[in-house]
Amino acid sequence: MANTETALKECLSSIEGATAAALVDYTSGMALGTLGGSKEFNLEVAAAGNTDVVRSKLRTMEHLGLKEDIEDILITLNSQYHLIRLLKGRGGSGLFLYLVLDGSRANLAMARHQLRRIEADLEV
Repeated sequence: MANTETALKECLSSIEGATAAALVDYTSGMALGTLGGSKEFNLEVAAAGNTDVVRSKLRTMEHLGLKEDIEDILITLNSQYHLIRLLKGRGGSGLFLYLVLDGSRANLAMARHQLRRIEADLEV
């Protein structure tokens, strides 16, 4: 079982093109852990802002009566991919892993696969 810091380090080291990662509580908007980012890319702000994305999607699904679970949410930018993976089980309720990928180096299918594996090993 990996703790938050170990899981975030694994995100950046094992996922090709990963430049930043965070574990975020979408009920409060607080990042429980971050790794990466830069002066130009404030990971704390990005993590907090993406809580609105998650909340909005969950609210919309509720209004539509969808009884599905969100696996992940993908946001594509010109040069980046932002991947949000909602956690399930072992205290993961209300949490998501947030991953920023360099679009020129990332393989989305592999990133999703690796993120699923990291989630399975994460102990919150």
